[in-house]
Amino acid sequence: MTRPLTAAQRRLIEAADPGTGRLKGTEAQLTALVKRGLAFRHPRPPHDHFLTPAGHRAREAQAEAEPSEPSEPQAPASTGGVFAARTGGEPVPPAAEGPARTREVRSAWQGMLELRRMTNPDASTDRPCAWERTHLVQAAALALEAAGHRPAGAAEGEDGYRVRETPQPDAVAVHAPDAPTLRACVETLEASGWQAGEYTEPRTRRRYVLASPRRV
Repeated sequence: MTRPLTAAQRRLIEAADPGTGRLKGTEAQLTALVKRGLAFRHPRPPHDHFLTPAGHRAREAQAEAEPSEPSEPQAPASTGGVFAARTGGEPVPPAAEGPARTREVRSAWQGMLELRRMTNPDASTDRPCAWERTHLVQAAALALEAAGHRPAGAAEGEDGYRVRETPQPDAVAVHAPDAPTLRACVETLEASGWQAGEYTEPRTRRRYVLASPRRV
């Protein structure tokens, strides 16, 4: 289970620049946020620290929690700050559905765009950044979920997209229940900065999408 944020960490995240996510704090405080996946150290001088998508989500969760009644329980993700895009096929608690999830996904996607802007050499937001290239399945799943596509449910027959690893180190496979959904996934991924195309599995003859982050 993810440890809750400390009061000092919550204050640091809350005080981050609302536009860029730039953080200010001691080296120890910033390093602790980096270890938790809530911040990253910019590779170029002056090596400032910025919120990651998970950090942006944690800040939004704090803002949403402020007006709540004291007796209202908070979801674990509100304090954990760890966001996970749905890759399809995983069990999802009923409490994690609905408008709250929509806001969570939107915030994570906005944080991802900011991460692209801050880490791509030309500040481009129209193609994946280094983080996405090392987290291919999560990155592709986030792009699909943020665009409104529905992931497959855990139960058999609950159709939707499924994002899976492939033997290729720089590509993921996306499976969908029908041709229109498959084509829609291709369009979404291409619009999100990925190279995507439809292929046929030799043994099953089922169509799928092979996608990789665009570099230029």
